Amino acid sequence: MAAARERAAGHRRRFDLRFEAYFAALPERLDTPPLSRFTPRCLELLRDLSLRGGKRLRVALLYEAARLVTTDPAPGLAEAALSIELLQTHGLVHDDIIDDAPVRRGGPSTYYAYRREFPQADRTALGLAVLAGDLAAFLSMRVLLEADVPAELRQAMLEVQLDAAAETVTGQIVDLERDFLALPDEEFLHTVCEYKSTRYSVLAPLRLGLLAAGEDVAAHDARLRRYATLVGIGGQLRDDYLDLFGDEDTTGKSTGADLRAGRRSYAVSALLAAASEPQRAEVESVLGDPHCSAGAVGRVRELARSLGVDGRLRSDMRRCAEAAGAEAAGWRPHWREEAVAFFAGLPLSNVLPGG
Repeated sequence: MAAARERAAGHRRRFDLRFEAYFAALPERLDTPPLSRFTPRCLELLRDLSLRGGKRLRVALLYEAARLVTTDPAPGLAEAALSIELLQTHGLVHDDIIDDAPVRRGGPSTYYAYRREFPQADRTALGLAVLAGDLAAFLSMRVLLEADVPAELRQAMLEVQLDAAAETVTGQIVDLERDFLALPDEEFLHTVCEYKSTRYSVLAPLRLGLLAAGEDVAAHDARLRRYATLVGIGGQLRDDYLDLFGDEDTTGKSTGADLRAGRRSYAVSALLAAASEPQRAEVESVLGDPHCSAGAVGRVRELARSLGVDGRLRSDMRRCAEAAGAEAAGWRPHWREEAVAFFAGLPLSNVLPGG
């Protein structure tokens, strides 16, 4: 597990330098209106959010997927990494608009940065934030178009990313639909997770890395999907757990955001399922209240702890991680041992301490 974390950290360090260089060169490469003041500010905010933290797990998955096949440099990996993280930036900007979230990665969300700059023009702030997220998505695809790789590989990579982007948007739609269900069942929660995050955060990097290494992705798609599903659910369980039980200084996000947004996440749904009728009414009274106080969030947190929701979520996280590790261990007949060991060890390395 320690080796997996160290390898992932190395990928992050190298990518962050490349990402910084990309944004430094972007104003000269992008044809923007020369008299515009708003456009440079948009690029500045995208740069700030993109470079401000983030685990870069997608980047690690991408590079290690290529290493499943070869240790030789694989064409298109650098561009694929940029594309993946630009698409992530797009998702974060739009997520924070949908959730009305003021904080992201320890700083102001793009939406709230614009709200502070245009306090008397709410529609302008909203419009600029939407457009900033859109721009990040288009830049994500442009990076792949500029990759110096054979046309067939470029086309295959673009198809992976375009599919991932479209599926993520449908995931956002289903995410909003989930919150109109009184108590979403596990199948619905897993569906939201798969479309909103798993396909672009785990499956797409795996496919892109293998494509760059010259592998026949279709021949291995079933095992990639099984691994991605388990990792994705485990990661979402972790995020939902931290939203209710985490420390804002550690996560860089406001705790209780799911409660205030009325989001029936894994954690909130588990709490509602475990609660008695009076307890459920207490939770419902604050669920969806954007002005829900920190004290009210704290009371819900303590109720969840008293009902064992925190322990259940931790147990589910570990179960997903162990199953994902076992799935990756089954890749040994197909791919290089060193990289297989990375994928086998990675899920458990992301389990919360004590989980």
